[in-house]
Amino acid sequence: MATEYGQGYAHLSEPHHRLPAALRAPVDGRSLRAFAYVLLGLPIAIVLFTWTVTMVALGAGLLVTFLGVPVLAAALAGCRGFGVLERARARGLLGLEVADPEPLRPRAPGPMAWTVAVLKSGASWRHALYALVQFPWAVFSFSVALTFFTCGWALLTYPLWFWVFPAYAGQGGIQLYGDAHHSVYLDNPFEIGVTALVGLVFTLVTPWLVRALTTVDGLLVRGLLGPSPLSARVVELESDRGAVVDTAAADLRRIERDLHDGAQARLVGLAMDLGLAREKLREDPEAAAQMVEDAHGEVKTALQELRDLARGIHPAVLTDRGLDAALSSVASRCPVPVRVEVDLPARPAPAIEGIAYFTVSELLQNIGKHSRARSAAVDVWRSADRLMLQVTDDGVGGADASRGSGLAGLAARLDAVDGVLLVDSPAGGPTRVIAELPWRG
Repeated sequence: MATEYGQGYAHLSEPHHRLPAALRAPVDGRSLRAFAYVLLGLPIAIVLFTWTVTMVALGAGLLVTFLGVPVLAAALAGCRGFGVLERARARGLLGLEVADPEPLRPRAPGPMAWTVAVLKSGASWRHALYALVQFPWAVFSFSVALTFFTCGWALLTYPLWFWVFPAYAGQGGIQLYGDAHHSVYLDNPFEIGVTALVGLVFTLVTPWLVRALTTVDGLLVRGLLGPSPLSARVVELESDRGAVVDTAAADLRRIERDLHDGAQARLVGLAMDLGLAREKLREDPEAAAQMVEDAHGEVKTALQELRDLARGIHPAVLTDRGLDAALSSVASRCPVPVRVEVDLPARPAPAIEGIAYFTVSELLQNIGKHSRARSAAVDVWRSADRLMLQVTDDGVGGADASRGSGLAGLAARLDAVDGVLLVDSPAGGPTRVIAELPWRG
């Protein structure tokens, strides 16, 4: 009920605008901030371009001496400093969030190591390239934006000039008001109306033009002043590697715990029971036979626990017969009736197949423990170069991967192989979980 109330009255907190966006644009805050960004861009670009060209040329000219290298390093360091300013300007005026580039990593302390790190940093040279590319673009965007802005407002307010400066009004036109000594004339009403209409068009078009210009600025800032795609990918892979290591460590701890608390404990007890049975074999054969019978039951239980443990590591049916048979086996052990439909033209990579199996297995365990569902379904198919999994149930819902549950662990495991986990589980159900994996790992 609270959710419905919030949704039903959410519109009360949203601002209402009587004018459409096209008419609000000339005085809209976003348009004014974008125009301010363009106006500030030119003086900043002049300073940055001058600094870069001067310092780089000076450093290149001094490379014949030992002074050239530190001058080049200072030039690049200055460009990185301007990059901080440009990212802040883009964030404050355009709302563009650009992450800082990869930091400098000197191999040793001292100015020489720092100089080498600056010169070897790709981000430093991208900042210098930004200074060279952004200057002509800033000149162009400043000229276009200022021209359209001034022409638009000048033409739109053209009729007001006859009121503000009546001495410049034509003397042979139509008299608007006044006497022979103080009069305001309108030379050509049609011409003035057309001029104002053209000014209105310019005024309405200018904000959208300025936004288009700042879109290019955003691409320059994001592409040259942010982290490189390769660096971002390396960071992502390092994070994924950490997730994989953590997952593997957790699996090892789980296997060790299950062996210690389950099969190992049963086997120890079995050894003790068999020892007692051997001692009683001559004194009380019937009691010894009963103890052997009990030990036989313990052996069966231990074997079943070992099978379950092996299935949790990597089931043989998955290796031998693929996902269809393996998921059908998992579904048969779920306390909730599960429909399984696997439509795959071939088998994916073994690692991906294993992750898909464990994902569905854990989701079905969650359904059996928490969902209070009457039925569930598992669908597996291939879409282009992706393996798609969908697990649905008609339970009570409320599953949330952001609360650090088992779903969060599943999401981390999928993310480690460039997979995605999407959870749609409103309160009251139904729940739908979609997992997307690369076809080949």
